[in-house]
Amino acid sequence: MSLYDFNVKMPGGREEAMTEHAGKVLLVVNTASKCGFTPQYEGLEALYRTYKDQGFEVLAFPCNQFGAQEPGDEEEIKNFCSLTYDVSFPLAAKVDVNGENEDPLWHYLKKQQAGLMGSRGIKWNFTKFLVDRKGNVVARHGPQVKPAALAKDIEKLLAQVA
Repeated sequence: MSLYDFNVKMPGGREEAMTEHAGKVLLVVNTASKCGFTPQYEGLEALYRTYKDQGFEVLAFPCNQFGAQEPGDEEEIKNFCSLTYDVSFPLAAKVDVNGENEDPLWHYLKKQQAGLMGSRGIKWNFTKFLVDRKGNVVARHGPQVKPAALAKDIEKLLAQVA
C-alpha cells in the first residue's frame, strides 16, 4: 500500500486521487480555523508560495475533532482561509483524523510515522506529515513545530529526484 492508493474528498463531494500529487513533495496538515495554531496558515502559505514551482504542495484537511475548533462548513472554511491568510493551496473536505470515522489517508499516515513516544493518534490541530517525491512519509511534526522550521527538510526533499 502506498500514499498514492488513496482518494481524498474535496469540497463539493469531488474525489481526488492522491496520484495527482505523484512526484511532488507534500506537506499534509490537519487544520482548524479557531485554534491557537491557526496563524500557521500564514507559514504554510509562505512555504507553498516559496516552493510550489519546484514541485511542493501543501494539502490541508480541516478537522473539527479537537475542541470543536473547525465548526464551519466548506464555504466558511474556504472564505476564512482566503480572506484571513490569502491561502491558495488546496483545502480538502473536512475529515476526522482519529476514531472510527477517521479518513483512510490519515490512518495510513499515522501508521507510517508515529508521534511523540510512539503514539499513533493525532493529538491536536496542525499536525504535519512530510512526504517525499516517491510518496514515502518521511517525517511527522506536532502542532508546536512552525512551518518555517520545515524549510530545510523540504529543500532537501525537493533536491532529490523522484
